[in-house]
Amino acid sequence: MLEALEFSVPDRLMGTLANRPGVVLGIDFGQRRIGLATGNELTGTATALQTIVHAGDPFEQLDRVIRDWRPDRIVLGLPLAADGSESKLSRSARRFAGQLKQRHPGIAFELHDERFSSRQADSQFVDARRSGQARRRDARKLDGIAAAIILE
Repeated sequence: MLEALEFSVPDRLMGTLANRPGVVLGIDFGQRRIGLATGNELTGTATALQTIVHAGDPFEQLDRVIRDWRPDRIVLGLPLAADGSESKLSRSARRFAGQLKQRHPGIAFELHDERFSSRQADSQFVDARRSGQARRRDARKLDGIAAAIILE
């Protein structure tokens, strides 16, 4: 007969197990396009997913992505002005964030200053084009790359 083995998790590890790193969805909000990326808190890396064009209800497509990826947290880039002040676009992003929170109340949500993320994405794309790792048609992924930069 097999004896039951006792197994206990040391107290110092309990917080680690209870707060396991999870999937994070990054959103680069724009008036015409919304870039999406997924990230992992353990590795600290992010990958561009797709870009949603505001041709209709963007929430329908976003809801589908959220259902598929089941993120533990959503990080939405807040497009502040270069001096850190609010802008028309940042106010629109805050409204969008509020609507998204209402649609998915069980997911942790945060806004993150995204100043210069689009410029950094552009710069990475230019470097990739120069080195032959990207083509002109890959430019449609720029918003997703910006969302990945927001997460990282």
